[in-house]
Amino acid sequence: MGLLDSLSLPGDLKKLSSDDLEKLASEVRDKIIDVASGVGGHLSSSLGSVELGVALHTVFDSPRDKIVWDVGHQAYSHKLLTGRSGRFDTLRKAGGLSGFPSRKESPHDVFTVGHASTSISQALGIARARDSEGADYSVVAVVGDGALSGGLALEGINNVLNLHSNLIVILNDNEMSISQPVGSISNYLTKVRTSDLYAGTKDRIEALIARIPRIGKPMVKSVEDFKNRVKHFFVDFKVGVIFEELGFKYLGPIDGHNIPILMSTLHFAKDFKGPVLIHILTEKGRGYRPAESSPTKFHGTPPFNVETGEQRAGSAKSFTSVFGSSLARLAEKNDRVIAITAAMVDGTGLKEFADRFPSRFYDVGIAEGHAVSFASGLASQGFRPVVAVYSTFLQRAYDQIIHDVCLNELPVVFAVDRAGLVGRDGPTHHGVFDMAFLRTLPNMTLMAPSDAGELEEMLSLALRSDLPSAIRYPRGGAAGPGGETAKVEPGKGVVAFNGQVNAAKSKVLIVSIGSMVYPSVDAARELEGGGIAATVINARFVKPIDSGLIMKCAAEADLVVTVEEGSLEGGFGSAVLELGIDIPVLRLGIPDKFVAHGERSELLKSLGLDSAGIARSVRGELKK
Repeated sequence: MGLLDSLSLPGDLKKLSSDDLEKLASEVRDKIIDVASGVGGHLSSSLGSVELGVALHTVFDSPRDKIVWDVGHQAYSHKLLTGRSGRFDTLRKAGGLSGFPSRKESPHDVFTVGHASTSISQALGIARARDSEGADYSVVAVVGDGALSGGLALEGINNVLNLHSNLIVILNDNEMSISQPVGSISNYLTKVRTSDLYAGTKDRIEALIARIPRIGKPMVKSVEDFKNRVKHFFVDFKVGVIFEELGFKYLGPIDGHNIPILMSTLHFAKDFKGPVLIHILTEKGRGYRPAESSPTKFHGTPPFNVETGEQRAGSAKSFTSVFGSSLARLAEKNDRVIAITAAMVDGTGLKEFADRFPSRFYDVGIAEGHAVSFASGLASQGFRPVVAVYSTFLQRAYDQIIHDVCLNELPVVFAVDRAGLVGRDGPTHHGVFDMAFLRTLPNMTLMAPSDAGELEEMLSLALRSDLPSAIRYPRGGAAGPGGETAKVEPGKGVVAFNGQVNAAKSKVLIVSIGSMVYPSVDAARELEGGGIAATVINARFVKPIDSGLIMKCAAEADLVVTVEEGSLEGGFGSAVLELGIDIPVLRLGIPDKFVAHGERSELLKSLGLDSAGIARSVRGELKK
């Protein structure tokens, strides 16, 4: 039995020698690789932060000391070191451990998180609460370099000086976010990484580290002896003048894979009075060669073969890939088309566009609000910007959508990817609120394709519009029934299935949108076999909704059923209800709760949003 499974963690970390800490780090890394290969997950960043996790939980006393992880992409070692090793093989599985920190899962998880740039503000709030109560514990925020492009992180930093609290911020600088980081902050950090001053200081400190006794002496005592000998290197180090001017004592940059130097620095920061920023340099994918070579590919990876690194990808063409190829094709014909992403080049399918039209492609970093305002500026000058963003991250730019785009009646196109349930990334990443928050906005057109052909048609239509448009589509395959797609006309739905049952017991109208159209058609066929005539409308548009078609078909039905892969609170079903239908209406969709993680198909089935579940709900409602 290894250390990971024999120790009582995190408490026993303080009993370990330097050699044992290194051995434990190796076991943690192996465990992460083994489990992620079976369930997928955020591999590269978590491998890069293993030594940091070991050092943090050796120096600090979690959960009394508060360690706040930004995003949570790098928190797998934190989970393993806080008593969850025995359940780690349930990671990202339904009923198992979350792929992100979760308050419901452990007292060591200070926040449930999954979005970037939040940790500094959260940690500063905790620090002020501590000070107000006269308590005495440490507060640590761990933030990646890519997250510093997010405005919220900078807002938190800007407020540090005024609040005069003891706070430790660890900047984990691994040279890349999900996509290659961009902007002046990234450029500044690159200069720090490559400076002669850093290289020289690093060599001198590591030479001292090499002389630390490593056998027969507890690691903590070794670090305490060493701390005073190296402190002056950090205190006098002025590369981080920008952070010093913002109110931090800057320490670094230091090797984020060297446990002794990490612990020495953390001890110093723990004793320092005032805000401290520790700048550590780490390597994404550390210890697993395929991830080291392709860290972006293994950022959020599907299951993979450990020996070869080969990922197990689905064979079906995805909505994301259809969007990417369609946009590139349309851009060939229109040189006013611009593509914008917020640090998600590959994830949103824009790599082909970026390669073919580099002068018309912009990655603005983790800054969704800026992406939308930037797009509004382009649109105001006659360009046709397309902002490709996951639904869950579009939430971060809501004010800019309202104020900069819709109020100004500008033709910005929002390609809203991962709309609906995303699966194993769970509640922080499910995109279930976009229909509810976009359909309320004046001047906004909101569409949802059921297959690849409709997505292509809708994108073309949106780029011809003189007003804002959004197209929402789910994660996963975009296959339809084949054949030619019926032309998409503004604000018009189509009948996707018209059940004909002689002497039918009941007549049902199913009004479905986007990803729920084909499950609804399958449900209608099942109902038909039981003597229930079901007509299915593919609404295509959430706004403007095709009231004429819906009301006409509802007049011939006994029951109307709406089906959506989105929030029932204010969503598509609510829009249908607002038409004033005078027969019973049953709404199926995502209930008023945060849905846990699991396979997308499992989650849809559990919510009754597969074909069998839709048919079952219809039969149950008719019995009433």
